[in-house]
Amino acid sequence: MLNNKIAMKLFYLIFFFINVSIVHSQDNIFDVCRNGSIEEITKLYKANSNIINKKNDQGYTPLILACYHGNESIVTFLIDKVDDINGSSEYGTPLMAAVVKGNKKITKLLLDKKAKTNIADANGTTALHYATLFKKNEIAKLLVEAGANYNLKDGNNKSAYDYALNNNNKELLTLFKK
Repeated sequence: MLNNKIAMKLFYLIFFFINVSIVHSQDNIFDVCRNGSIEEITKLYKANSNIINKKNDQGYTPLILACYHGNESIVTFLIDKVDDINGSSEYGTPLMAAVVKGNKKITKLLLDKKAKTNIADANGTTALHYATLFKKNEIAKLLVEAGANYNLKDGNNKSAYDYALNNNNKELLTLFKK
């Protein structure tokens, strides 16, 4: 009899923790965008379609977080549904997040949907500045092909061209001269 009481208490305890974790994961759009699933975001979206346009306390949108964390399935889900694909924070745009993380596939997804390439963050830095600084040459090429301006100056009065020159990045210098 004692074993049954202990077993029932354990059952209820486990049941409680499972339900709490399920409810928590379904309520936090920002956690779902970082590392959640399509099923989770679909439930949140069906319950409140505007939730995908919220900003968290740091000013990040769900799309920025999904791009930064490389959550490609969530990016694909959000990209056609958000109010503004460029939805920026003072720290940057979804495109910048993908570029900083070196995610060529997400960068291409955003560019295919006409993400703006020349938006600057609070420091005046554009996605192309980041691609150049982090030596992401393939991504820099995608950005230039999509209209990124390599002569825009950041808060340090440097352009992507200047950074390529400073780093002696011959591949990008050749690309920028075309």
